[in-house]
Amino acid sequence: MTTTVTAAPTTATEFARAEERTAHNYHPLPVVLAEAEGAWMTDVDGRRFLDLLAGYSALNFGHSHPALIEAAHEQLDKMTLTSRAFVHDQFADFCAELGDLCGKDLVLPMNTGAEAVETAIKVARKWGYEVKGVPADQAKIIVASGNFHGRTTTIVGFSDDPVARDGFGPFTPGFVTVPYGDLAALEAAIDANTVAVLVEPIQGEGGVVIPPEGYLRGIREACTRENVLFAADEIQSGLGRTGRTFACDHEDVVPDIYILGKALGGGIVPVSAIVADRDILGVLKPGQHGSTFGGNPLACAVGRKVVGMLATGEFQRRGEELGVLMRERLEAMVGHGVLAVRVRGLWAGVDIDPAVGTGRQVCEALMARGVLVKDTHGSTIRLAPPLVVSAEDLGWGLDQLAAVVTGG
Repeated sequence: MTTTVTAAPTTATEFARAEERTAHNYHPLPVVLAEAEGAWMTDVDGRRFLDLLAGYSALNFGHSHPALIEAAHEQLDKMTLTSRAFVHDQFADFCAELGDLCGKDLVLPMNTGAEAVETAIKVARKWGYEVKGVPADQAKIIVASGNFHGRTTTIVGFSDDPVARDGFGPFTPGFVTVPYGDLAALEAAIDANTVAVLVEPIQGEGGVVIPPEGYLRGIREACTRENVLFAADEIQSGLGRTGRTFACDHEDVVPDIYILGKALGGGIVPVSAIVADRDILGVLKPGQHGSTFGGNPLACAVGRKVVGMLATGEFQRRGEELGVLMRERLEAMVGHGVLAVRVRGLWAGVDIDPAVGTGRQVCEALMARGVLVKDTHGSTIRLAPPLVVSAEDLGWGLDQLAAVVTGG
């Protein structure tokens, strides 16, 4: 597949300026965006693009959702930051409402998803030493191959992606990797020093990889039986993306620790958290963990509105209903420029036939047609439309994908 992407004059200039003065830790598509509303974005040259990535699920509620913007504006006029040295008037309600959404006692707010994962790792180890009785510095956490939990040095240390891992060692010990979806391997890896199993219910960066039916239930049963914490990284998969509040809900599974982020900030501010019961999060004492911006007033005000919107069930229903449309359309492309698709709710991984081109080339061709998506692992593209996208706009975007992969 050969694509020629010619940037408009202003776009070309701004893109070149950005590339000149930034570290090249990303390989963005050559588009420079200026405004956005709902599922649509407009670039500096006035061209409109349908957003089918939604900030890797950070924009589940679309761009500039009126209710979220209103909550942010109202809080901006009052107070934005106190640090956790003090308590502010949004904090108690945010923790209570998010805890209730998850069915858990306590909330520990942070900012980014990677921070939330690091927090869960620390809490699991502390719980292992103080509650389970694991000998000092011997705690083990089981993780899955193909995982993506962030890019801190601890987290990339248990990644098997050489791009994320190579050149950043030495790494933190204490992690055991087993094949994703292989329950028997996971159970065999548990020993007396295992304190937690950390998995994504669906692997997002891996290409929307959905585990076999019963995998999550099996993890839950094994963790309960062996006195091990089940920590579910729902940063990308949670908060309505899969047609349920959490991806774990598809198997009626409740983990010991929910790890949340991305959509929790409504696409406005970075908000993350881990949510667990008192017997787990209660192991932390003052000074043992923290964040200056974690749980700040602006974050809590926006986060409260996100939780309130999810409590209605409206967005979960949209994710489920529109997901049926997306599944039907994508499955019809298999054998016609697409090798395989994996769909759960309004989230899909699409494996492109190499005869068509690379995932990057397909993304560039879609960009030329006014649709923005992103590739992963060379030949796969991910679709994660905002939950507010209309059926008509989603259908149009999928039309463009069908045209690209079939050479139409």
